[in-house]
Amino acid sequence: PLRYISKLRELVKHEADKNKSQWKTMGPAKVAVPSPNDFLQKRSKEPKLAPKKKEEDGKKLLPLSVPPRTYHPVTRIKKNFISKNALAVMTGEPKKPRHFCVDTRQGDKYLLEPSGLFPKYINKKNYGVLPKYVIQRNEEMKREEEEYQASVLEQLKKKAMKVLSEEERTNVLKALKKNWEEINRAYQGLPIVTDTRNKQMHKEELELKLKQLEHDIAAIEKHKCVYIAN
Repeated sequence: PLRYISKLRELVKHEADKNKSQWKTMGPAKVAVPSPNDFLQKRSKEPKLAPKKKEEDGKKLLPLSVPPRTYHPVTRIKKNFISKNALAVMTGEPKKPRHFCVDTRQGDKYLLEPSGLFPKYINKKNYGVLPKYVIQRNEEMKREEEEYQASVLEQLKKKAMKVLSEEERTNVLKALKKNWEEINRAYQGLPIVTDTRNKQMHKEELELKLKQLEHDIAAIEKHKCVYIAN
């Protein structure tokens, strides 16, 4: 068979020839040649001062704050510091003696006031008085404790047992006795011979019910006040 030739062969060749010179970057860069008139002149790179501002819009510039030559500063009056200090010492209050504490044989001493041994705090007006934040905190704790006790009492009242009234006690006692009579009638109707397992189990179940009913009837008849838990 003939060799396969793609239909897009010419298009691929055209694309390859079109993008072939994209990566050719060797050689000098093509930039604009500078003009001969723009040559480097002497002192062209030195910094230049800004031009002086003249009167703009009819406004005059403020004069410089430089004193004139005829200006003479005011000379300060000389003071006699020796006599001034002596007068201040004579008229001033004498210094109060500072309290020291000597604790060694060589005479080492330290100030008594910042050491904590000088009783200066007991002379304050608020000495021994509880701060406001402590009083406020105690009140909050007391209020929280009262609220907690009230909630506990409320929960206990909700969970407290109910006292059965005399009418309800009588009705319960009558119902128990009636139930006992029915079970006793069924027990009396049992056959004499219990030769099967089912008959034995039925008899034992009736006996247990009768014993429980008798116990409940005796407990209610013995106690006049009966409490029922919720």
